[in-house]
Amino acid sequence: MSQKSVLAEVKQVQLAVELIGLGARLPFLEAEVGLSRERLIRLYKEIKGASPPKGLLPFSTDWYMTWLANIHSSMFYNIYRFMRTHDDGGDLQALIKSYRIYLEQADLPEGNTVLDFTRAYTMVRFFDSGMLQLNSCTRCAGAFVAHAYDDKHDYVCVLCRPPSRAGKVRGTKPEGERRAPRRALGRPGLTAGLAGLNMARAAVT
Repeated sequence: MSQKSVLAEVKQVQLAVELIGLGARLPFLEAEVGLSRERLIRLYKEIKGASPPKGLLPFSTDWYMTWLANIHSSMFYNIYRFMRTHDDGGDLQALIKSYRIYLEQADLPEGNTVLDFTRAYTMVRFFDSGMLQLNSCTRCAGAFVAHAYDDKHDYVCVLCRPPSRAGKVRGTKPEGERRAPRRALGRPGLTAGLAGLNMARAAVT
């Protein structure tokens, strides 16, 4: 085996380790990493201490429309959109960097991530296939995730017009966690789009 192929394999292992650490599922790893399924499973078990979860990947766009999910999804996708435009590392690296920035800005307790890596990746695919779009809020001008072909006229985002039970969750959670989505998007009045762009700019400058 040549030195070049050994180095290439090392890079693929490093990529797999990074993606597994972010929460990537096995189907995503098989599609994006040049390692065999058996090696990916072994890596996953070593890193996570358990076998990869089974089951289908998310396939519905409706999840991204609920109040809290829409806030986090909109924040992530605005970051990702900026990274794809201004970073030359390719789509996968833009996804990884954007998700890391999202986790830093969401600042939720460990294990309480609203938008996991699989849903973030799936959402990007939904946008690429034309199933989702960004709508501009007529009140704050922020760009928010919406169903494709939804009427953009008089659109009001979930921050400007939250549902009556917004922020009310089952059980008791730390106060800091309940405030995280609003804080992550910036002080009241800032939009998800502007917040995402500012986060991305700060990360690449």
